[in-house]
Amino acid sequence: MSHSPVFNVSPETLSRTRVNASQYAQMYARSLSNPEAFWAEQAQELLEWRAPFHKTLDWNFHTADVRWFEGGKLNVSENCLDRHLATRGDKIALIWEGNEPGDTRSITYRELHRAVCETTTLLRSLGVKKGDRVAIYLPMIIEAAVCMLACTRIGAVHTVVFAGFSAEALRDRINDCGCSLLITANEGLRGSKTIPLKATADVAVEECPSIRNVLVVQRTDAPCDMRPDRDMWYHQALAGLSGADDSTPEPMDSEDPMFILYTSGSTGKPKGVLHTTAGYLLYATHTFRYVFDLQEDDVHFCTADIGWITGHSYVLYGPLSNGATSLMFESVPTYPDAGRYWDIVERHKATIVYTAPTAIRALAKEGDEYVTRYCRDSIRLLGTVGEPINPDAWLWYHSVVGEGRCPIVDTWWQTETGGVMISPLPGAIPTKPGSATRPLFGVQPLIVDEQGKELLGNGVTGRLCIRFPWPGMMRTVYGDHERFRQTYFSTFPGLYFTGDGCRRDEDGYYWITGRVDDVLNVAGHRLGTAEVESAIVRSGAVAEAAVVGVPHDVKGQGIAAFCVLHADFSPTNDTRTKILATVREVISAIATPDHIWFVAGLPKTRSGKIMRRILRKIGEGEYSAVGDVSTLAEPGVVAEIVQLVETSRATKK
Repeated sequence: MSHSPVFNVSPETLSRTRVNASQYAQMYARSLSNPEAFWAEQAQELLEWRAPFHKTLDWNFHTADVRWFEGGKLNVSENCLDRHLATRGDKIALIWEGNEPGDTRSITYRELHRAVCETTTLLRSLGVKKGDRVAIYLPMIIEAAVCMLACTRIGAVHTVVFAGFSAEALRDRINDCGCSLLITANEGLRGSKTIPLKATADVAVEECPSIRNVLVVQRTDAPCDMRPDRDMWYHQALAGLSGADDSTPEPMDSEDPMFILYTSGSTGKPKGVLHTTAGYLLYATHTFRYVFDLQEDDVHFCTADIGWITGHSYVLYGPLSNGATSLMFESVPTYPDAGRYWDIVERHKATIVYTAPTAIRALAKEGDEYVTRYCRDSIRLLGTVGEPINPDAWLWYHSVVGEGRCPIVDTWWQTETGGVMISPLPGAIPTKPGSATRPLFGVQPLIVDEQGKELLGNGVTGRLCIRFPWPGMMRTVYGDHERFRQTYFSTFPGLYFTGDGCRRDEDGYYWITGRVDDVLNVAGHRLGTAEVESAIVRSGAVAEAAVVGVPHDVKGQGIAAFCVLHADFSPTNDTRTKILATVREVISAIATPDHIWFVAGLPKTRSGKIMRRILRKIGEGEYSAVGDVSTLAEPGVVAEIVQLVETSRATKK
């Protein structure tokens, strides 16, 4: 949409940004003309190597084989900790904000290094060695970061499972990669809820023959069952170490596995996204530095849980590799009320806030006063992640949270990409509400039609692919390389297919329209769900909307909209009429929803992703086929929606 409002940064912001428009253009051109030289230069500048690499890149997208920095050796924990000790030893590495407001803890780089070394010694005493898989099922506490970094120090491959997933989900992930150790906690705290982590882990481990030991972090005073031959308290095990230091970092080959992260919402056999050491660390380091325009005095508040890729890349590895201060948050944005984020910003003087559109919409729904009661003068940059942000939410975030003075980096990327791929750079790329804008250095996007033909020029819509490797890309699906090839490289041979639809506007800006499997085909007209949802929210009555396709006798596919209303609107015919009129005005009559169901909440993963697969089944009337909902943030929402839709349909009959 070339007519979308364009926002430029203020002269004050521009004066201190890392890259201006001219520099971005020059660097991007250089990264495309000779990508290997560009990334070799970045690798030498941003990382500390034990041994230099002799070959920058070897790749074949037809066989789904990619290797970066062959021959190089390095260690992730050394890059995140040891190399900073001489100059930043007393700088705060992590600020932890607990479940209850004011329950905080800060840890310096030197203190974090010591804790990681102690835990490394402990893990080695339990027989953990290079290449072993370790499952981490912990809440957002500093021990989670310590254990992840200790794994990288040994060269063990960590797989972090979100502390809220069911026993079944945990079991499947442990068994898929054969973990020998599980690290969990007696309990987790999340808002007003207590999460029985150890009890859940016990159920899972009953069917996990590869698990030899379970380490238990004591998060609360609550007791839990401990099996003496298998389980041990983390703090007691540390205290029981003989004093011997077995924390020497393991030199890792560039392509040695670093971690496995299972993608949310997968059906059937879990899909373990495997990232390797040098390429992932470089890309997380590089993108953190440039996307967030890193300054030495920044306090980076990424609200993501460490169980997701955003938490890996932009709570832990990206910030620490750069020597930054990162803020970990244990609770939820609405506990004890909707002002929690901004209370944290005020108390910790956060300079960057990076959160999900889902959270932004939920907070906007509660009203501006929860934001404006707190001082936000410290914020200089805002970011969004996880899904396309609708323009109304973007504008609220910009004007209310950022007081109209803070650039917004609307980032597009995936678990599979390891780090941000398309995003504005503050000071270099003017922003448009709802657009991820332009590709980052070395990223070569293209848009193709359904047959794989490239759509050239601007003003085109199709499927988003990437034509050339980048260091942070996943290397395989753990244990199933053919699945990796089939999923990402077989649809359009020779290209990496993201699975997302995309529009490139008249100015060359990229707009993510949602997953291709979320594209609607209404009477031959293709509509992105994100675009219809944005139009619905534009009505002013709806705080959040999810749109899915449903069978239609005439059009082939109709549109069903599940809408969460703002507090001052009621589920009336007037509200319905207002929504329909707005959609017709913003898109066209073709996009008019056939069904509007007003719901109290939407089914979401704990990372905030709306599970449209579930809504699609409900919309199709297949109420019993929604599948396992235990991993959702609020599983009870599904039953409420099913009852509402069933009642609505029965009434119409």
